[in-house]
Amino acid sequence: MISDLSARHFERILLIKPSAVGDVVHTIPLLVKLRARYPDARIDWLITPENADLVRLHPALSRVVFFPRREYARFGRSWSATVGPLQLLATIHQNRYDLVVDVHGQFRSAALALASGAHTRIGFDRPARRASRAEVKGLGVHGWFGAREGAWLAYTHRIGIPTLDVHAVDRYLWLAPMLGLDTDPPDFRIYLPPDATLRVDRLLESNGLRDKPLAVLVPGTIWETKHWRVAGFAEVGRHFVGRGLAVVLAGTSRDRERCEAIALACPGACDLSGQTALADLAELVRRASICVTNDSGSMHLAVALERPVVSVFGPTDALRIGPYRRPFSVVRADVPCAPCNLRHLHDCHYGHICMEEVTARMVTERAEAILSEAPG
Repeated sequence: MISDLSARHFERILLIKPSAVGDVVHTIPLLVKLRARYPDARIDWLITPENADLVRLHPALSRVVFFPRREYARFGRSWSATVGPLQLLATIHQNRYDLVVDVHGQFRSAALALASGAHTRIGFDRPARRASRAEVKGLGVHGWFGAREGAWLAYTHRIGIPTLDVHAVDRYLWLAPMLGLDTDPPDFRIYLPPDATLRVDRLLESNGLRDKPLAVLVPGTIWETKHWRVAGFAEVGRHFVGRGLAVVLAGTSRDRERCEAIALACPGACDLSGQTALADLAELVRRASICVTNDSGSMHLAVALERPVVSVFGPTDALRIGPYRRPFSVVRADVPCAPCNLRHLHDCHYGHICMEEVTARMVTERAEAILSEAPG
């Protein structure tokens, strides 16, 4: 089966990975390898509109197919949200893909793969055996075990799961032998829209930060258990202010309260939370001398954009979803209960000790060590 697919030529390919930011970044190397293998093919990417700016200008991509997940969540409550999914299914079917690669691995992505009518549909195999899961510490109920919600039933070819103890990037590249993709190192390059550069220029200039060396702190993340302490970020910010860096706080509007509290405790910090779209955030990260984050999409942006980064980890496992091949960028406390993969604080019975025991000194010392080795 592997040799059969590796010898085939595909002309119309759909890559399915709609979200989140880190997952999209992790999938970019697969896109690059697909283009190298099929230089003349049409290669589309099904993605949420809010993440599309990370890939829509990539030279390996033909076009994006929007999956407006937030709008579709209102199914039955508005006309557009109700007919939208049906229109998307029709569009995908009309595009006549002959290969669909679904690395999302959920019911909805598998349904879209099936609706495409493609003769070759590839995705991950069914979840690993319970015994295999027990052998790997820290996956918990939210860890990755394989395709979920019966998604594997929609695939004509399934990517095997030889181990759970592997980074997401390498997991996606398990597809390589099946399609005969190259074994070159992963290429994470991001091609940002030019208007993002202009917007960030104006934003920095209006705050008196144009051409200043930046320390970009991104204290937000979706899981509440991944949040490091506000006081910790503030102390790190004061450290960078003291060494002459301009400290910028970035994030979405939902991070504004945390960023405001950090700015209040770090005189001189510039709070830009809620003022940057995803492409703008990526452009801001691209200009950073150093980034400090939680386990979040901004961490993966820093890696893809080849910027120095320090990330505070607690409930999640950096081996599987951390900054790719940068173990030194991870700061975590040595506590026996981590990683647990719990998302909510009320599920933690140990007072969020994994984050509480990470000190600002641990973070600043790691940042200084990384800066001392950074070129230029």
